[in-house]
Formats: sequence, C-alpha cells, structure tokens
Amino acid sequence: MLKGKKILLGVTGSIAAYKSILLVRLLVKEGAEVKVIMTPAAKDFVTPLSLSTISKNPVLVDLFEENTWSNHVILGRWADLMLIAPLSCNTLAKMANGICDNLLLATYLSATCPVAAAPAMDEDMWKHPATESNLDKWRGIGHHIIPVERGELASGLEGEGRMAEPEHILKFIEEHFFLKKDLAGKKALVTAGPTHESIDPVRFIGNHASGKMGVTIAEELARRGASVQLIMGPSKIEMPGLGIKVQMVESAEQMYRASVAAFPTSDIAVMAAAVADYTPAHVSEEKIKKSENSLVLELVKTKDILQSLGEIKKNGQVVVGFALENRNEKAHAMGKLKKKNADMIVLNSLNDTGAGFGYDTNKITIFEKDGTELAYEKKPKQQVAKDIVDRIVKMLYV
Repeated sequence: MLKGKKILLGVTGSIAAYKSILLVRLLVKEGAEVKVIMTPAAKDFVTPLSLSTISKNPVLVDLFEENTWSNHVILGRWADLMLIAPLSCNTLAKMANGICDNLLLATYLSATCPVAAAPAMDEDMWKHPATESNLDKWRGIGHHIIPVERGELASGLEGEGRMAEPEHILKFIEEHFFLKKDLAGKKALVTAGPTHESIDPVRFIGNHASGKMGVTIAEELARRGASVQLIMGPSKIEMPGLGIKVQMVESAEQMYRASVAAFPTSDIAVMAAAVADYTPAHVSEEKIKKSENSLVLELVKTKDILQSLGEIKKNGQVVVGFALENRNEKAHAMGKLKKKNADMIVLNSLNDTGAGFGYDTNKITIFEKDGTELAYEKKPKQQVAKDIVDRIVKMLYV
C-alpha cells in the first residue's frame, strides 16, 4: 500500500521520539521512501545516526547548514505526506501560529502535501485550553491529528497524551491517505461470531468463536470502499464503525435466513461465522431441572449456509468460506471448496499456535477454485483480513 510513497517524517523534542525509530522501520518495510527532519531538541532523545541508518537517508536538523537552506522548499514539494511523530506541545504551538525558527517548521510552512501528526505530551498539557485551541487551528487548516493513547506518561502518571504506537500510526496513514478504494460500488455480506442453539430458556450449545476475524474482514472491506452488511452472532467484542450495517442474530437458523435474504444483492459473501453444525431437535419451554445423572439431547443438522449460497450463486459473485481443521487439513479444505461451490476457502489449523478462536493473530492458507494455494505466516488479524480482501479483489477484477 505504501510502496513507492514518499514520507517526510518530522521528529520533535519528546520522550516519545524513541518510537520514531520503529516507525521509520515500519514505513520502510511497507515500501515507502522516508526522509527525516529533526528539531534541535529532538537530538536529546534520539540520535540522527539511528534514524539515518534505518531510513537509509541523511537526517537534516539545522536550517542554516551548507546545502540545507533550500531543502525546506524542495522537501515540502517532494513528499506525498508530511508526518510529524512525535508532535510536541511546543512545536504544535509554533505550527498553529506560523512560527518559523528551525528547519522542520520552515519545511512545514513550505509543504504542498497533506500533513498529519501524532501528538505526545503529558495529560495536563494535552487538555490545556491553549493546546486545544492550537489543535483546533491545525484541524481547521485541514491537517490530521492521529489520536493520542492512554497509558503511563513520562511524568509517571496515567492518562491521555501518549503518542500512538507506531503500528497504529501506520494504520492511520494507510487508511486516511493511501488506501485504494478498489471496492467502491460493491456490496459485501459478512457473517461473524458463533451461533447459540437453545436447549432451554437459560442454556445453549455454542463454541468459542469470538467474531474477531469476521469483524476485521468487514472493516477491511468497508475501508476499501464496499458497502458492508455484517450478520453477527452473539459476541462481546466491540462492533465496527465505518458505516457497516450490523444485524445481530442468535441461532444458526436466524443466520441462515439473514444470509440468504442479503446474498442476492451482494457482490461478495464472506462466511466467517462459526455456525453450529447441530441444534437441539426440541427446545424446552422451561428450565431443565437437574434430576438424573445424565441428560440425553437429540440433535439435528442445521442448514448449511455456505452450500446454500453456493447453489444460488450467479456469475460475478464471489463466495468465501472458512475451514477450521486439525487433521487432513488440505484435503478437507479442497473438498469443501468443491462441494460448497465456493470461490475461496480460508483454512485455519487447530495445530497452529496463536491461530483460530479468540486470538488477535491468525495463520491461514487460502485455496481458490482455479487451483491457487497460498500459505501465509502468522499475522495480526488485521493483516490477515488485508490478505483475504486482496484475493477477493483479484477475483472480482481479473
């Protein structure tokens, strides 16, 4: 997403400047070309040598050094994005009021590219009326403020004002400046979470699915421009924003009906929910009392949502299913791909540590109907969602 993009990073005098080293590494890893300007005060917290080594470019600091004077104009026109991280309270005040007494400020005032910043300061400074006024001025110009985070501050206190973590900064700039809306005009249906099959008014059959993977896929589809409907089973995770339409359901039957109703107008269907395979044949209207040493339940198969969608799929629609296996994984995944008439099966293995239900990471292998097989390393689920959506986009447009 950032390959070939030119990022001009400004580093100011803040204890959070040590995070700029990791931030540069992440930007370079994503394919960006990074140049760094430091304020003189920033050198007290991180060395120019460290940042020049990671960025593979000289670091500029002083406005009046030889061969530096004109750089404030050149760099301001060179960059696709100017990013200040960390942005100190002092530099924020100067930028908001047009003060120009160092190279970073001169470059900022000469920049013709979008500008974003990740502030870093103590909570009392962050919430001071003067700071809030300067932030309002900054936003009024059209610049972007990357939200601060809550946690331990340099003062030893707990509160708001911590600079966003480098991974969060990377995500912010990708989504706000460089994300290609390659699914604009498309409609997507996503299922997520478990289903609960009632036994009586207080008990149910369920599984350990959290819904994290499905929700992150829904978010990625929405970020890429799709209109997304998320059909969500019972879950305690935070519901997504991004204009995603969320429909909550409880049982496999409810999820089946909602999915079949939404599918005909969808271009994409991602069946990420862990739907119960069986449901009680009879649901007691009253709580079942503990009286015997054993309880026998008669279970019947639930309707297969993925197979039902595969049967009514039309040309141009992409249907994605998931398979969670612990033996003969590839054979089961490929069998499911053919039997369900899906376009893609995403395989999770119960044998992989840090993958599957409840984790923030996942490790997948994708099987596609044309025989393509792609194995990925364990990654955060947000990155996994990007990999899956990248393959969906390829299917839609190739």
